[in-house]
Amino acid sequence: MKTLASRTLRTLADTAELAAEVAAWLRPGGVLLLVGDLGAGKTTFTQALAKALGVARPVTSPTFTLANAYPLPHGGALVHMDLYRLASPQGLYDLGLEEALEDGARVVIEWPERAWEVLGAEVPHRLTLRLTLDDAGDRHATVTEE
Repeated sequence: MKTLASRTLRTLADTAELAAEVAAWLRPGGVLLLVGDLGAGKTTFTQALAKALGVARPVTSPTFTLANAYPLPHGGALVHMDLYRLASPQGLYDLGLEEALEDGARVVIEWPERAWEVLGAEVPHRLTLRLTLDDAGDRHATVTEE
């Protein structure tokens, strides 16, 4: 595992700056795993990442739909998955992970710990963003590549 970035995100501008870097690292067919507690900023980061990738429409949390796809201006898609309500790890296949990766989508997954065993087997190129909140309310972000 290689650390690509580690910093404190105090403002939306800080988040947007890191998202632009991650957008450059996340290649077609790659997955970004977002790890952090409720309220850590996973969806906010995904919104900033989508903007950095050129997504024009609003990006919302797929908490109830479990997956949303957003076309990218130069082809492909950003697929945003939220596994918080996933019934079983095998449900990830029903969400179309394999197809999205085969189609060259860039996939962002919130709550990946709900399907670690499937993700480890299916995802050859993976970035992980770990978000934590400190007592002062600052977000700390670490991006690693596996």
